[in-house]
Amino acid sequence: MVRSSRRHRHFASPGAQGRPAGAVKAGCGFGAVLMATSLYRVAQGVDFPVDHPYGRSAPTTQEMVDALISPAALRRRPVPVDRSSDRLVALGAIGIAVAFLVASLLATLLPAQVRLGIWLPLHLALAGAATTAIAGVMPFFSAAFAAAPPSDARLRWAAVGAVALGAASVAGGVAAGQVSLAVSGGVGFVVGIALTGIATIRPMGGALGPSRGLVTQGYVVALCEVAVGATVATLYLAGWSPVVGDWAAAKPAHAWLNVVGFVSLVIATTLLHFFPTVVGARIAVRPSARITVVGLAAGAPLVALGSVLQWDIVARLGAVFVLAGALALAVYARRTWQTRARWTTDPGWHRFAMGGLVSAIAWFEVGMLIAAGRVLAFGATPAAWSIDTIAGPFVAGWIGLTVVAAATHLVPAIGPGDPPAHARQRQLLGRVGVLRLAVWNLGTASLSLGLLAHVPTAVEVGVALIGVGLLATAALLGAAVVLGLRGRLPASNRSL
Repeated sequence: MVRSSRRHRHFASPGAQGRPAGAVKAGCGFGAVLMATSLYRVAQGVDFPVDHPYGRSAPTTQEMVDALISPAALRRRPVPVDRSSDRLVALGAIGIAVAFLVASLLATLLPAQVRLGIWLPLHLALAGAATTAIAGVMPFFSAAFAAAPPSDARLRWAAVGAVALGAASVAGGVAAGQVSLAVSGGVGFVVGIALTGIATIRPMGGALGPSRGLVTQGYVVALCEVAVGATVATLYLAGWSPVVGDWAAAKPAHAWLNVVGFVSLVIATTLLHFFPTVVGARIAVRPSARITVVGLAAGAPLVALGSVLQWDIVARLGAVFVLAGALALAVYARRTWQTRARWTTDPGWHRFAMGGLVSAIAWFEVGMLIAAGRVLAFGATPAAWSIDTIAGPFVAGWIGLTVVAAATHLVPAIGPGDPPAHARQRQLLGRVGVLRLAVWNLGTASLSLGLLAHVPTAVEVGVALIGVGLLATAALLGAAVVLGLRGRLPASNRSL
């Protein structure tokens, strides 16, 4: 429930302000007559001659009413779009993403030689959690924007499955030294990205409403960038000599395309509509929104290109673009926050979802300042990229908090259960929300500082705090899904 007089003013028709009431009524009446006349013409199935407005005498009022309620007109009404299967795929992908985050956390407990430093936890979080969530949610949002039927559920599940299985295969293959498994996983991952692109774009052909071109364009560019970045990594695993021989320059390009050009671009683009939805504000078209998408979409490939070709000017130009896009997202979020509504129900649930997204954006700004600042300082040299300096802000803060905050909001919104069950889910997911956020943010800060200053104790404390916040939130999300599923059972079977 929302209470805000400002929010209602956003949706007032500008053209109706100051217009005489009689003129408004007359205009509405005239529009109703035109609509009824058009429906009458459609119902009759005739083409009117040019020399007469109707081809016969004008229809009477009764004829127009009959046309509106005639069986032929009723049969031509659009069939409601069924999004149940699409919601199930999105929810399933989010569940898999949370599982990948837990696996990433557990991977930190393995010996350093097994997890290859911090590579395995990062891969599980980025290629596993973030990309699987994107594969499930991106086509869901694109179809909803366009008011179009979603892509076939089999295609949707194939995309999510290929991405998740591919990421897991690469992780297992690299950690175990099984090159063939890692390469096949990389190929499957790229195939999953292609299927995600098809599932995202296909509904546009049947769009009944605006497709939010800026968001869709950002999605398409991001998919192209990760396809290139993942292909480069797969060629490296396969031992292709041009990539292996120049991996010192190709590695930063791979990282920038995947971390910034794909994951960050998709999350930032999604937040342009998802953040206002969560905080209860109007989805407004602002200049900062376009700067966000253009800056991240153009900046990441410029840094990657400059790194491969060793062109400092190109890499630094890309860093400037990326910084502009990151700062524009902060401006967009701030202005959206200023117009938010005041929620009067489920305060704990709202605080965790809103606080999680706000914290994620803050950590994104920190991570981008570090990553882009190093490129501005070192140019296109390999020293400009350091995973240790951005792992905490990007992975634990930006990606981790976004995934759990989005899951907290979406489970009661699109998950299983009836309205009473969804109300109970919101109450459940709001439990100790502020405390969980505080613990997670403290852990991210400790992890970031520990990796930056090479203090193992701070890293261990950070991982432990993040683990507490993640496991508690994952347990609540699982309980909320079970609660929704039980709410769908007949009352006589709920005790079984």
